[in-house]
Amino acid sequence: MGTPEERAALIRESIGKSQTTTDSMVTILGSFDHRLSALQTAMRPTQITTHSIRRAHENIGKTLKVAEVILGQFELARKAEAKILRGPHEDSESYLEACDELRSIVRTFSGKNNLKSSVGVITYATTLLANSIIKLEDDFQQLLTSYSKPVEPDCLFECLPQSLHPSTASPNPDVGSGTKEHQTKRLKTAGYHLPDLIPSRILLLLHDLAQLMIRSGHQQQAFNIYRNIRSAFVEQSLRKLGVEGLSKEDVQKMQWEVLEAKIETWIHFMRISVNLLFAVEKRICDQIFHGHDALREQCFAEVTAKSAAVLLSIGEAIAKSKRSPEKLFVLLDMYEIMSELHPQIDIIFGSKYFSEMRQAALILTKRLAQTAKNTLADFEEAVEKDATKTVVDDGTVHPLTSYVINYVKFLFDYRSTLTHFFREFDGGDAKAHLAAMVTRIMQALQSNLDGKSKQYKDPALTELFMMNNIHYIVRSVRMSEAKDLLGNDWVQIHRRVVQQHAKQYRRISWSKGLSSAGNTSFKGQVSPASSSVSKAMVKDKYKTFNMLFEELHQKQSQWTIPDSELRESLRLAVAEVLLPAFRSFNKRFGPMIENSKNPQKYLKYTPEDLERMLAEFFEGKL
Repeated sequence: MGTPEERAALIRESIGKSQTTTDSMVTILGSFDHRLSALQTAMRPTQITTHSIRRAHENIGKTLKVAEVILGQFELARKAEAKILRGPHEDSESYLEACDELRSIVRTFSGKNNLKSSVGVITYATTLLANSIIKLEDDFQQLLTSYSKPVEPDCLFECLPQSLHPSTASPNPDVGSGTKEHQTKRLKTAGYHLPDLIPSRILLLLHDLAQLMIRSGHQQQAFNIYRNIRSAFVEQSLRKLGVEGLSKEDVQKMQWEVLEAKIETWIHFMRISVNLLFAVEKRICDQIFHGHDALREQCFAEVTAKSAAVLLSIGEAIAKSKRSPEKLFVLLDMYEIMSELHPQIDIIFGSKYFSEMRQAALILTKRLAQTAKNTLADFEEAVEKDATKTVVDDGTVHPLTSYVINYVKFLFDYRSTLTHFFREFDGGDAKAHLAAMVTRIMQALQSNLDGKSKQYKDPALTELFMMNNIHYIVRSVRMSEAKDLLGNDWVQIHRRVVQQHAKQYRRISWSKGLSSAGNTSFKGQVSPASSSVSKAMVKDKYKTFNMLFEELHQKQSQWTIPDSELRESLRLAVAEVLLPAFRSFNKRFGPMIENSKNPQKYLKYTPEDLERMLAEFFEGKL
């Protein structure tokens, strides 16, 4: 191995060589570092350019993608424009899709304000969308207007039940064959058929247009267009029919005949308006705005509320006007029509928007009932206090009697109506209320007649007058529904009253004719052989009888008993007493006069003559 010195020298030599090698490597590496730094400096511009190119390429790609989207949206907009230009009539769904596409385009670009090109797309799409809505509104308005001409009255009349056609003989549509009660029942079950004012295909198209407007967010515009057009239609149709507003003052100024005609036409208008005009308008509104209940109900309310209010205000004006007996029956007619129409009113005007109108209709019905009741009370009082000085010289039925009885007969034409509102507004037994009312009217009439009978100076005519009038009342009651209400006892009691007046008439008129100055009478109380009977006395009796009978004949042949049965029965009652007594007296005392001077002066009449002359009594001959 060598000595330690040798080994140390060898190590020093090796370390020296390593150091030399290390120094050489450091020099080489330093040279490489310098050249690499120079290379990096030389490559930096190239790197920058390459990065810019790469970013530009990326931006171009993004721009192309955006451009592609914009061009795609433009293409969609153009396709939408083509659909919109064709209009909604051809294909409403496609039209709606086009509108939806345009709204989608606007939403897509509305949030991209950094793209200048989006402004053009938004403007283009917004313009198209606005034009599409304008076209929808124009089409809806034009189509609805073209089918909203005022309906002709004849068109509505043809839809009425046959019994209500104005072509019937009577101007009052309620008048016809059968009783009023029967007709009222028939009318309630009569069929109305609604007119086809707008064809089905047009209704379908209007529905589609309305739906497009609503889905496009233009519900208010659809509402306004429909309300304006159809409210004018309803109002003009009613004017064509003849409906015109009336105030309380207008009613007060009218002659009764004019007002009566107005009321009859109002009743007719109410039936037509509720059952036909308003009903068909509701059907049209329901079909056009189907699926949008709140809008449909509000729209129908806006269209019809004013016209309905006008009709009800006419009824209110009449109900509030000054009461008079002749108005009672038209008030009852009005009450009947309101009661008849209430179920239909509740159906047609059932929404919340008509709560005031329904309340107004109910108030009018109650007011008519109350006014009718007050009018009846006024009538009772007027009958009792009637102060007319009209005297029927012949003792016949007084005009007041025939007026009141006819009034009561007409009341029974409204029996079910009166019963209905007595039950509804008074409670209790409605039939008893009606019976009490009629009884009071009869009592008031009899009381007034009793006062009028005192105007006669001849008490026999007083009895004849009362007999005629009470008999007329009883006979009228027996032949009417009043008998069922007043009862048989009432009839029998008043028949006895008639008999009592007839008996009093006979007593007052014929007691002198059947009796002589003394005890001698036609009944044969004195024998022809009696020494107390002188020829002079017999002549005096003949003379007295002749004078009295002639006076009665002259006077009472001018009196009148209008009822033939009553007239004959009273003549017979007189003849049954007078003729047998006269025959008996004539047989007994006639021979005493026949042989005297101027017998014809005393024997003026035979029983046959008296019978013939009695047949002339109560004929009203002047």
